[in-house]
Amino acid sequence: MSETETVYRTSPARTGKMMIIMLGICIVGGAIFFGMWDYWISAPPPVAAQMSGAEDHGAPAVATGETISVDLNFVQTDDGFTDLAFNALTGESGHNPTINANVGDKIMFNVENVDGGFHAFGVTADDEGFSGIFPGSEVASAASPLTTGDSGSSEFVPSEEGTYYYICTVPGHRELGMVGEIIVGEAEGPAEAAAPTGVSHDFNVDFVESEDGFSDLAFNALTGEEGHNPDFVVSSGDEVTFTATNAGKGFHAFGITASPDDFSNSLWGSEIASSAAPLKAGESGSATFTAGAPGTYYYICTVPGHASLGMQGSFIVE
Repeated sequence: MSETETVYRTSPARTGKMMIIMLGICIVGGAIFFGMWDYWISAPPPVAAQMSGAEDHGAPAVATGETISVDLNFVQTDDGFTDLAFNALTGESGHNPTINANVGDKIMFNVENVDGGFHAFGVTADDEGFSGIFPGSEVASAASPLTTGDSGSSEFVPSEEGTYYYICTVPGHRELGMVGEIIVGEAEGPAEAAAPTGVSHDFNVDFVESEDGFSDLAFNALTGEEGHNPDFVVSSGDEVTFTATNAGKGFHAFGITASPDDFSNSLWGSEIASSAAPLKAGESGSATFTAGAPGTYYYICTVPGHASLGMQGSFIVE
């Protein structure tokens, strides 16, 4: 009987080589992933809604009408669930006030939780449920609601006639009474750009980022700091020059848009660089243009997703 021979399917040397190869793949893959970090965080928020099957109502129109300020308080009965409402309980004066506006008006909401519970706010065209919230109209969320004494502000610019609804977006609260109507009529007339005025403005903005590079993006100063996302006000027909400097580490570009979500359509030749050819750290650029029709517009970083992370401010044309 012959002696049994032991056959090894691998060896310590081959195992070592495989481990080195696998480690190399991990290192290269990690380098590619983190090298493209600016891309991974740039997907615009509406993508998530589309993937979930929610109806996309689109971004609000540019404000061409008047500004309407509305103060709303979340109120509820002592037991916290038999009656929930805005401003006053059912049957009381001021209960869920109806808001009347026209297409292009800017409705500014100032909301406060004055009576306990957890609440959040938004505007929708849906006549039931809590989905379809218009971007920019949100205050807090069901996952991170306002607690007693908390407050916040948002805005909504209707782009079409019809009936809209302001609601508490915490599931079930609309059904318990936290809903009011916004009745929108036709626009009073399109705003037109004025003839050149001969007045010139020079504005400077810096792209700035938090230390981690993505939790807070802004212009000039981070959230809560002095100079954060300043408003710029000009008259229709004025000549405007913006100089933008990338004071951060990521990639950025600049433009004036009708909506902070409309990063692909800069107005009046206001773009500085682009998402395809952005400003790198330390780089700067300038754009000169004539301010168009009166309204509230937005200066933003036009790299997708950066405006929603905070790189946006108001550009107001009077």
